[in-house]
Amino acid sequence: MSEFCLHPQLVADSLLLGELPLCVVLLANDRQYPWLILVPKQAELREIHHLSESDQQQLMRESCAVAQLLEVELGAEKINVAALGNMVPQLHVHHVARFSSDAAWPAPIWGKHPALAYDKPHTQVSLWQTRLSSIKGFIAA
Repeated sequence: MSEFCLHPQLVADSLLLGELPLCVVLLANDRQYPWLILVPKQAELREIHHLSESDQQQLMRESCAVAQLLEVELGAEKINVAALGNMVPQLHVHHVARFSSDAAWPAPIWGKHPALAYDKPHTQVSLWQTRLSSIKGFIAA
């Protein structure tokens, strides 16, 4: 089995925030939407059911913690959680805070508008690392 590494498209389109026990935590580099991505730190994963049962449960715990953070910290009206994998085959789970005022509402965000990168990505990384520090087991990058 090969060693875990992030898919090049995830590296290109996101900012590394840190790690939880199972997953790497990324911030999508698109200021239109508060958008976190969890990527299990295991090589060659494509689907959630490819994880062991205990890792599936851990992914759910981490996913729920991230979703709750987006809801509580940002007051999101809805949290969209998805593991699409059509463009990037590596298993990764999107967590997008949605608001009726956002650029794509009420449609899905994918393919709706081109990404708008953060003007000050280091500021966003620091802000999100602080927010994520409330989740047990988070280690900032």
